Amino acid sequence: MNIQASKLIALISICALLVACGQEEPALPELSFEESLQQQLIQAQPGDVIEIPAGIHELTRSLSLNVPGVTIRGAGIDSTILSFKNQIQGAEGLLVNADDFVIEDLAIEDTVGDALKINDSTNVTIRNVRTEWTGGALTSNGAYGIYPVQSRNILIDGAVAIGASDAGIYVGQSTQIIVRNSRVEYNVAGIEIENSTFADVYNNVASNNTGGILVFDLPNLPVQGGRNTRIFNNQIINNNTENFAPEGNIVGNVPAGTGLMILANDNIEVFGNEFTGNDSANVLIVSYYITGTAIEDPDYDPFPESIYIHNNHFSGGGSKPDSEPLALLQAATGQAIPDIVWDGTLVPGKLPQNILCLAENGEATFVNLDASNDFAAPSFDSSAHQCSLPRLRMISLKSAAP
Repeated sequence: MNIQASKLIALISICALLVACGQEEPALPELSFEESLQQQLIQAQPGDVIEIPAGIHELTRSLSLNVPGVTIRGAGIDSTILSFKNQIQGAEGLLVNADDFVIEDLAIEDTVGDALKINDSTNVTIRNVRTEWTGGALTSNGAYGIYPVQSRNILIDGAVAIGASDAGIYVGQSTQIIVRNSRVEYNVAGIEIENSTFADVYNNVASNNTGGILVFDLPNLPVQGGRNTRIFNNQIINNNTENFAPEGNIVGNVPAGTGLMILANDNIEVFGNEFTGNDSANVLIVSYYITGTAIEDPDYDPFPESIYIHNNHFSGGGSKPDSEPLALLQAATGQAIPDIVWDGTLVPGKLPQNILCLAENGEATFVNLDASNDFAAPSFDSSAHQCSLPRLRMISLKSAAP
């Protein structure tokens, strides 16, 4: 190659380099809010705080978090709204499997399934979170609003749950639980503590649900032996919404107009509550046999025991029972259903006072339905239940400290 040709090639190369240097890299497409949020959740590190600004944020797919020590924080329970009304993928709104998790100051609306599910996690704080199905009480709504399961050290504080076709606030197969300062309405069950131990449920308002507060222990679940729950200082008012649970759900058996229902759970203390206008009964204490479902789990205990109901206030209620035994009782007596209803199923080898104690409930009325004898001889005599039981201990969580 001659010198002139070499110079020409060098000049062309320099020109090409200069042109290339003058060109900008093509811009990457901007992430949508949904893509950005899911990316933050995937890439989160322990200690991160994910801030979600005010606004209605439309989402079409479930979100998930599997990193411990993360906080998700919005700008307010009615300001930051994650709307799933056009959801096309996923079974939940947000699914969390992570310890030391905090979520606060936001709302999750109109999910296909559960709104906020937390599974197998320790140290969970749910503060000022609203879950809602905005179309009203519909069978097609998701089952659970706030739904920690198989978890421990759970604080639910200042929550709002509306429209769940099972339970607005549900804590299942868990231990060391506080549910407080929350409002639940137009759910099948307002608050449900199921197959769980050591729970405090207090300073809540449960109104216009099918059942205000449920404390259940059910068979055929990995964790059984529900016990040691305190229900206190709650307002349990006008829980008369027609039961809209999908067919086959256990909560489909809850009569509309139930204030508090205790099913097959032990060591329950109920005190300082206001029960008003629950049309079936303000309080129901029943064994699992009342469901009429065969028990196939050999390890299951179907009886409630050591239920202590004291120092509550009752007014109204029992006027329109949504239950055949209760309706027949009302027809026979011409009176409203008593405030406190026990199905009368006796525990082998136990006295009635081992099952239920009543004290200082004002002029509250009582009935033993005599369910063990096919409701043959209901009794309104509560004398066998005028007793007291040891008070249960307060639940103490670090996250619940002032």
